[in-house]
Amino acid sequence: MSVIVVSGTGTEIGKTVVTSAIAAAAVASGRSVAVLKPAQTGVGPQEPGDAAEAVRLAGPAVTALELARYPEPLAPDTAARRSGLAAVAPERIAEAADGLARSHDLVLVEGAGGLLVRFDEEGHTLADAARLLAAPVLVVAPAGLGTLNSAALTAEALTARGLRGLGVVVGSWPASPDLASRCNLADLPKVSALPLLGAVPQGAGALPPATFREAAPGWLAPPLHGTWTPEAFLAAWPE
Repeated sequence: MSVIVVSGTGTEIGKTVVTSAIAAAAVASGRSVAVLKPAQTGVGPQEPGDAAEAVRLAGPAVTALELARYPEPLAPDTAARRSGLAAVAPERIAEAADGLARSHDLVLVEGAGGLLVRFDEEGHTLADAARLLAAPVLVVAPAGLGTLNSAALTAEALTARGLRGLGVVVGSWPASPDLASRCNLADLPKVSALPLLGAVPQGAGALPPATFREAAPGWLAPPLHGTWTPEAFLAAWPE
């Protein structure tokens, strides 16, 4: 897989940290990596965005590219309209990802919020870019109560559009998980029909970058260049 589209079941669930962890694990395995952020919202002109955060955590070997930036923390379509700036069409996302894939082993395309968040007034979404790229979609989900429904809905949306779901990663695994979180580990693959491919610890983004890079492979399964296994993790956190 030269391109992976990273989406979420919602916003603020650890998508950027998961993207950074995949980048770090891939770099550690000898791959060249690029992170593409099609639309960055809620960040000022001189502030670092999600792509820059991936470089900070995963290391300077990672290439970062941001296509558009909007100042208000809104869906890309709404933020573009309110700012008077151009929206990002799926064709532009696909073209940028294809360009990066010509010079990198792995390109991670990080969406904004969930799979069907609108990017332009025509209603195009990250799913449209994934279709143009023929790229698998990794779903990042929260650990706790409510995640089964949102994961199932995202998986159904992927299937309805003929897209391949790569798997599910828990974006912020708590240090002391409650019963719902522990049960969800086993239930997420059942409701989504997608394999569980990792669990990134809560607060991982606040680790020193060197510590983050060293630990990242242990949070992710082999398809994401890591060493994590669901069997061992489930055994560590029984229901």
